Amino acid sequence: MTAGEPIRAIVADDQAVVRTGFVNLLSTQDDIDVVGEAADGEQAVALALAHRPDVALLDIRMPRLDGIQAARTILRETDGATKALMLTTFDLDQYVFDALAAGASGFLLKDATFPELLHAVRVVAAGDAMLAPGITRRLIAEFAPRRPVTVPKSLLDRLTAREVEVLLLIAQGLSNTDIAERLTITDHTVKTHINRLFTKLNLRDRAQAVIVAYEAGLVTPGEGGSS
Repeated sequence: MTAGEPIRAIVADDQAVVRTGFVNLLSTQDDIDVVGEAADGEQAVALALAHRPDVALLDIRMPRLDGIQAARTILRETDGATKALMLTTFDLDQYVFDALAAGASGFLLKDATFPELLHAVRVVAAGDAMLAPGITRRLIAEFAPRRPVTVPKSLLDRLTAREVEVLLLIAQGLSNTDIAERLTITDHTVKTHINRLFTKLNLRDRAQAVIVAYEAGLVTPGEGGSS
């Protein structure tokens, strides 16, 4: 996405009412351009490859190809240029952790408010992860225990004590500003720690950082601040 140009997005959901609602809301914004909509995962992949949008809003549960597989394919075929923002009903979806592992940048509840929708799309388009404490941390906390540990805790030995501390706070859903306040350091220092730990652990974004923190046992389900 070039500075000054509108965010290009596609919306994929097999429920026409939900899909149309998201499209209509996004289309009211001067800085967002909806370039296509899809009723299933295969259509979503085709649209993404044809239009190369900045953001693909993908329902986790879709016919023909689910949102997770669609996200994985889109991210691979666009080399990460298109970001995946997953649409979820929270209390029904059991595939949230897999979606993060597939490279999704975050989650948006289908009953999200208009400001929440716009914020999510803009955050993800900017290259950040949508890891609001009230959504992603709770979802991961619920489903992470059902997965086997795949990341050795020794991986964290590469980090300094401060970097481990920052990773822990990321996993708890804190923003850079929140982390700075918690540790009494500047936002710039927080960004420096995050960049270093991402490099050491070969992480792409905050979503992957959350996965590593849980799978390495740094945090356990249910830990963190209030949702």
